[in-house]
Amino acid sequence: MNDIDAAVELFRNGCACSQAILAVYGPRFGLDEDRAVRVAACFAGGMRMAETCGAVTGGFMVLGLAGCGDGCRTIEGRRAAYASVQSFAETFKRRHGSLVCRELLGCDISTPEGYKIAVDQGLFRTRCVELVRDAAELLGGMLPGAARETP
Repeated sequence: MNDIDAAVELFRNGCACSQAILAVYGPRFGLDEDRAVRVAACFAGGMRMAETCGAVTGGFMVLGLAGCGDGCRTIEGRRAAYASVQSFAETFKRRHGSLVCRELLGCDISTPEGYKIAVDQGLFRTRCVELVRDAAELLGGMLPGAARETP
């Protein structure tokens, strides 16, 4: 199974969108899967406020791990990560029209009414899977060896 399929599989098996992305890509940067799942837990559903998509924030976390080294405490040390995040965000937005969960889904899942719409329309099984897959594919193109087969 490659990284993209692994992220989709984690999402389909109960991980949140943000968790699925960070759990697959985080370990190659020293973040074990269990800790990745815990770190990313509160970013799902647009940080539980239907804001920035969790698959996107998961991607941002991975790009931070990939682009920041020992000098990450300075602006210079973060420049490569910032450039990667900007590229990732621009491509995702161009493909999907937005980075915002409620805009991507067409409903606000932070409200009971919006969450019900998402469930009734099967958005977590369809649209969210598509967004997780695309975030993973984008990372696959940005990280060396990212789309490789996972053990």
